[in-house]
Amino acid sequence: QVQLVESGGGLVQPGGSLRLSCAASGSIFRINAMGWYRQAPGKQRELVAAVPSGGSTNYADSVKDRFTISRDNDKNTVYLQMNSLKPEEPAVYYCKVEYSPSPGSRRIYWGQGTQVTVSS
Repeated sequence: QVQLVESGGGLVQPGGSLRLSCAASGSIFRINAMGWYRQAPGKQRELVAAVPSGGSTNYADSVKDRFTISRDNDKNTVYLQMNSLKPEEPAVYYCKVEYSPSPGSRRIYWGQGTQVTVSS
């Protein structure tokens, strides 16, 4: 089993910042990719940012230059620094981990989500 512990969500004013973190633990041989998605009410879940194990980061166009994703491989943790948050960005933010529980296997696991509210 894999456990994902997400933290850092909350209420912030427009233009403010938040930092999300997601720590993975459990039966993990290797983590291949980690990322953040978000889902607003009535909308589909969408990619915010992702970072593979050895490649370049990937961002949604709407968050480029404002959000930064990073990962600490020693801690199996991924972070999302969100700056200049906009009123249209409140959503539940989900952590996604693509991992190998054993050599040659691949699985995906989602966190339970953390609420981000942008309001004055």
